[in-house]
Amino acid sequence: GIVQIVFSPEIAPDAHASAHDIKQEYVIRVEGKVSRRPEGTENTNIPTGEIEVYATKLDVLNTCKPLPFQLEEDEEPNESLRLKYRYLDMRRPQVQKIFTERSRALQVLRSYLVSQGFFEIETPFLTKSTPEGARDFIVPSRLNLGQFYALPQSPQLFKQILMVAGFNRYFQLVRCFRDEDLRADRQPEFTQLDLEMSFVDVDDVIALSEGVTKELVEALRGDRLETPFVRIDYDEAMERYGTDKPDLRFDLPMVELTDTFTNTGFGVFKKIVGEGGAIKAIVLKGRTLSRKDLDDAVDSAKGMGSGGLIWMRKEADKLASPIVKFLSEQETTGIIERLGVQEGDILFIMADSRARVNELMGRFRLYLGAKYDLIQKDQFRFLWVVNFPLLEYSEEEKRYVARHHPFTSGMHSIIGYSGDYDTIKAKAYDLVLNGVEIGGGSIRNFRSDEQMAMFQLLKISDEQAVEQFGFLLEALEMGAPPHGGIAFGFDRMLMMLMGLESIRDVIPFPKTQKGTCLLSGAPARVSQKQLNELKIRTVKE
Repeated sequence: GIVQIVFSPEIAPDAHASAHDIKQEYVIRVEGKVSRRPEGTENTNIPTGEIEVYATKLDVLNTCKPLPFQLEEDEEPNESLRLKYRYLDMRRPQVQKIFTERSRALQVLRSYLVSQGFFEIETPFLTKSTPEGARDFIVPSRLNLGQFYALPQSPQLFKQILMVAGFNRYFQLVRCFRDEDLRADRQPEFTQLDLEMSFVDVDDVIALSEGVTKELVEALRGDRLETPFVRIDYDEAMERYGTDKPDLRFDLPMVELTDTFTNTGFGVFKKIVGEGGAIKAIVLKGRTLSRKDLDDAVDSAKGMGSGGLIWMRKEADKLASPIVKFLSEQETTGIIERLGVQEGDILFIMADSRARVNELMGRFRLYLGAKYDLIQKDQFRFLWVVNFPLLEYSEEEKRYVARHHPFTSGMHSIIGYSGDYDTIKAKAYDLVLNGVEIGGGSIRNFRSDEQMAMFQLLKISDEQAVEQFGFLLEALEMGAPPHGGIAFGFDRMLMMLMGLESIRDVIPFPKTQKGTCLLSGAPARVSQKQLNELKIRTVKE
């Protein structure tokens, strides 16, 4: 804790004289007499605020060199400097508060899950590299030369095996590792709240997850969340918001206009409709936009990759726009009726392939929300996105890949499936907060034949499947129960609940966006002796 020390020349002249030599961040030992503070000088902000210590003896235990930045200043020091001297940065009160709250959050989660009958069980860090995910961090084995461990991207396979082992409710606050390009909300190593349960369906996992989330939010923010959270079907999310993680702190849904232009004579729309594309609009209600504002909106859309953006304004009973002269009265009336446009409303229209329109309009929606302060920044809007596609086609790999991961169950059996892969739905669900995915999970394939069928859809041969996942397949043949779970990005969730900008702010010793530790200098070269022991030779690029 903190206590006020008083050096008085009348009580201890030597200690008083020595105190003049004390500088910032010196470590001292003081002996003295505890006294009540004079009336009116109490500090109610600290537990010891009613007392002070009159020093009788002072020893300097350690000195401190001049600081690279001041710890008391409100202005943030340069981040690189903060990370290099992280131990000094963490002395600052605002940083101390972050990690005090992080510790409390960990305890809240553990207490809640134990109260719900969960077992906390550790899984290995040195495991096997498997395909179908991000890049692994590889660890060479000295005892098995030419072979390698991988640091886990998640405990996925081991937590499923724990279900087979009879631990029907498992959790772990676990470190995970992914060798991927970094962004503001990504780190190569991060903490995940990992859950798995036996004999559950989607609703069971979602209900438990809402309980976890509610407990954490109430502990950290004092806010009472209303449950159940909103659920949105994946297809609806894509069609209305252009993303599978919509931000519902503001409205502005996309509205379908394709049918309005089925027989249009307007060349741009006619071409798009003929090619099976889509035409969609967003209505900006009651905003007065100048011509410059409209031009800025068009430029912004083009900067996102759009071929163009059409704007219209409702004036009297008609629409005003550079393209209105190319539209029939039936089409302009159809737009007004479909969108419910009122006097003074501005509407924006894009036309392209459906996937492209959804993506671009989704991004443009976020632009409008930020530009015109439509986002209610004091709100926390949780929602579930459900009924994801099981598979998605990878142009890079020229095959279908798992939308979540290869262990996700389809809505129906996929054994012998030969239909359209794009239509297969998954028992998968993502938890989204303010447009950011903070958790994701699924019901798993719990039978070996279903899991093998999934591998076949992914063009993974039986031989590859056995080589990579044989231990899981064998476990699934040993009376594995139905099971499912979820994983929360603990760091990301904490960052958002605390109103911070970067995930680095909530990690004690984070890496930079280049994956380096400015404090320790990692990664670094190792000695030639170590490389020789591992039979590894480095190659210059």
